Amino acid sequence: MEIALDPIDLARDLIRCPSVTPADGGAMAVLRAALERLGFVCRSMPFGDIENLYARLGTSGPNLCFAGHTDVVPPGETGAWSHPPFDAAIDAGALVGRGAADMKGAIAAFVAAAGRVLAGGPPAGSLSLLITGDEEGLAEHGTKAVVAALAREGERLDHCVVGEPTSAAVLGDMIKIGRRGSLGASVTVEGVQGHVAYPDRAANPIPVLVRLLARLQDRVLDQGYQAFQPSNLEITSIDVGNAASNVIPARAEARLNIRFNPTHTGAALAAWLREAAARAETGFRGRVMLQTRISGEAFLTPPGAFTDLAAAAVQAVTGRRPELSVTGGTSDARFIRALCPVVELGLVGATMHQVNERAPVADIHALSAIYERLIQDYFAAPAPRGDQ
Repeated sequence: MEIALDPIDLARDLIRCPSVTPADGGAMAVLRAALERLGFVCRSMPFGDIENLYARLGTSGPNLCFAGHTDVVPPGETGAWSHPPFDAAIDAGALVGRGAADMKGAIAAFVAAAGRVLAGGPPAGSLSLLITGDEEGLAEHGTKAVVAALAREGERLDHCVVGEPTSAAVLGDMIKIGRRGSLGASVTVEGVQGHVAYPDRAANPIPVLVRLLARLQDRVLDQGYQAFQPSNLEITSIDVGNAASNVIPARAEARLNIRFNPTHTGAALAAWLREAAARAETGFRGRVMLQTRISGEAFLTPPGAFTDLAAAAVQAVTGRRPELSVTGGTSDARFIRALCPVVELGLVGATMHQVNERAPVADIHALSAIYERLIQDYFAAPAPRGDQ
């Protein structure tokens, strides 16, 4: 029996759920109800205070997974919006609301596409969805935790499409096949407070910190890697908190972030930072302390049968061949790549996280058609199944 799902109606229902990280706002229940109507077996996978959902239709391979997130960033000043951010208004042919582009519109497009495919009979394999409520936050209890649990259970994902808003100017002009890794670090230098007229009685932490940061900044990390741009280290904050001009402070702090390509691993870069911090402490009458957090490793899904299949689906619907890109920040693809090859394909991201976030209604329908074509071609051709 055919069950028709309108992607716009579903997207509006999802947007009306105020799922600002870490709140769920009822979004998972809305999505679960739609998927169960289509015959998916839905499994709630909560971790911490985060709601996650893994839904699967079918038990055999290959398993094509769609991944996404229902959580959104705060709307900001609601009075600046042309319509309330969770009203899901249609204005001038566009769906306006927090999450319209990033990425409730894409979730709705995929579910509707799956419904149309299933109307013709079950696929020769399995369709699944991995949906988290913790992509916009720390991402510790979302996809990362679900992927680890699925791996322990032996659940196999053969390929995955993440519905992030990867299109740059027009729908389908870009597919992401990789992302740089991200390492954040904080450096704290503790010295000895004292009077500026008696520096021998103090240990000024500021010169130690400044010299350390200069050495880190001066290192050329690499010249790039395949399609990746060179890795970069950016100092994002230096704080002393000293209001007096005649006092040598006891403490100086800094934060930095490294975005790195597959030339490096997060562990190797963290080791380099620790070694540099230890050298900075030599001969200093104080301490240099370092904390690091690797939020994701760099990865690349090499161009091949699966990326060709995704690009062909875009071209079949839009008439344009998408660029295969590795630009941008991090996404949950960094966790899923541990299970299977992954690409990211979604709406235009120009307004994500902005006031009046929006997605043209026509784009949501077209994206749903792209997903439908991708699903059909995936199960019709054996080539992508062995593509790694």
